[in-house]
Amino acid sequence: MRLGRVASPDGVAFVSIEGDGDEARAKEIAEHPFGNPTFTGRSWALADVRLLAPILASKVVCIGKNYAAHVAEMGGETPEDPVIFIKPNTSIVGPGVPIMLPASSNEVHYEGELAIVIGRPCKDVPAAKALDVVLGYTVANDVSARDHQRKDGQWTRAKGHDTFCPLGPWIETSLDPSDLDIKTEVDGAVKQDSNTALLLHTVPEIIEWVSAIMTLLPGDVILTGTPEGVGPIVDGQTVSVTVGGIGTLSNPVTAKR
Repeated sequence: MRLGRVASPDGVAFVSIEGDGDEARAKEIAEHPFGNPTFTGRSWALADVRLLAPILASKVVCIGKNYAAHVAEMGGETPEDPVIFIKPNTSIVGPGVPIMLPASSNEVHYEGELAIVIGRPCKDVPAAKALDVVLGYTVANDVSARDHQRKDGQWTRAKGHDTFCPLGPWIETSLDPSDLDIKTEVDGAVKQDSNTALLLHTVPEIIEWVSAIMTLLPGDVILTGTPEGVGPIVDGQTVSVTVGGIGTLSNPVTAKR
């Protein structure tokens, strides 16, 4: 099932997206998409609604240094355990929403990633049961101000600006996350081209590690890390991240004025 969140002529709603292309429709879900969703009976052509960020998380937990080639390009050492940090939920935006470049930064980078969406409250989840707590997967861009990152010595400001966590276009609930192509393009030029099979810490291992530290709530998002090929984005460009089995997340880039 593809779960989304849309702005329709009747307001904002969670939906199930069925069909493809011109035949795609958004079927309204009553209340929320967790558990066994029920439907209101209303639906719209997907072309007649606007896709929003598919979920508004209470927190976005991110895994750093989770592809060996990315660790190498950044000049670091491969970590034995997952490296985690948090982006504020106010950084979340949906497809098509501009990434706003802060005036205080001259070096903002894209980071295409697979994102996990948690489906139920959980704590201390063993890796063997980790996929049981997953609602599904979506596409993320962990936008990062590299100059802030270097200056601060930690990542909160660099990763936490408003619009620095595009998510979308929807959540795919039936997916094996262990072998998915991931590609990032800037203005159509391929910048990142990898596969989740190269993750240093797998999705189940990530969930086990994070849930040992903090309670995860329905709708919480975990970004699994970015592969090699990160680089700058500037005013006027468009960055698109594609994950196999899910789809493409595209956002224009705009300087604050």
